[in-house]
Amino acid sequence: MSSCDSGPTLVTGATGLVGGPLCQRLQLEGHRVLRARRGATKATRADEVAWEVATGGLAMGDQPITAVVHLAGESLAGGRWTRRRRAAIWSSRVDATAALATSLARGPHLPRTFIHASGVGYYGDNDTRAIDEDSPRGAGFLADLAAAWEASAEPLRQAGVRVVSARLGMVLSREGGALAAMRLPFRLGLGGRVGSGRQGVSWITCDDAVRAMCWLASPAASAVGGPVNLSSPGPVSQAVFASTLARVLHRPALLPAPAWALRLVLGELADELLLSGQFAMPRKLLQCGFRFEDPDLELALTRVLGCGATG
Repeated sequence: MSSCDSGPTLVTGATGLVGGPLCQRLQLEGHRVLRARRGATKATRADEVAWEVATGGLAMGDQPITAVVHLAGESLAGGRWTRRRRAAIWSSRVDATAALATSLARGPHLPRTFIHASGVGYYGDNDTRAIDEDSPRGAGFLADLAAAWEASAEPLRQAGVRVVSARLGMVLSREGGALAAMRLPFRLGLGGRVGSGRQGVSWITCDDAVRAMCWLASPAASAVGGPVNLSSPGPVSQAVFASTLARVLHRPALLPAPAWALRLVLGELADELLLSGQFAMPRKLLQCGFRFEDPDLELALTRVLGCGATG
């Protein structure tokens, strides 16, 4: 079995918040992109590959792949974390990644690079402003999930493939995700801090996340592996995030969401997604000379939301 010299980049989650723009940028840079289509028995388009998630099987025959960017996974914010919901989240990340990694490791050609999504939830709830990739794992469901998710790519590491675990912060996009959900209440003047507001928000614009993944998939990043924080070098407290978003939208931020109310409505999800946080720094990216186009939160929100005088 050999590592392929050249070939397309395979992307799972290719229609998602990051996956869609990533495919577009890769194509603009001259790469051939294959989109993994879940549950299909065969591809219906030339740029698609049928992907059986449970087994990790890819219907692509003997075709080599240069890189894989694995972004597929169940949304964390789809409602209360019931036992069934936690199991679905876990399976869509840990089990699916393990199956895909095993299938690729046993295939006729190894990709040179395997990049898969993870999250800064790995660090648990931590108000330290110096968390980086060497910081210890935290506690809680998200920390356990991220740790197991990253370990699930072990078959490819053992086979000699460069594996990158992209620990994503909050991805800022006008098209969806947390920012799109927050925009309406803030525009209506109903926004404010969440809980104490002291918890950290590690954020990154979708454009910077896509640029970072493209760079990590390139030969220029061949020495970079393991966990990589995909978050801006300017993390802020949740209170600062809320006040900045309100200022960009020319609205007040007067209505805080108390912790007890969030726990009443959302249960465990509130504690881990909204009332906890991290001040994660992208040490590896910065040391390698990666340049963020959106390092400043206010300028980033202004650009992403297209806000002018009217917000």
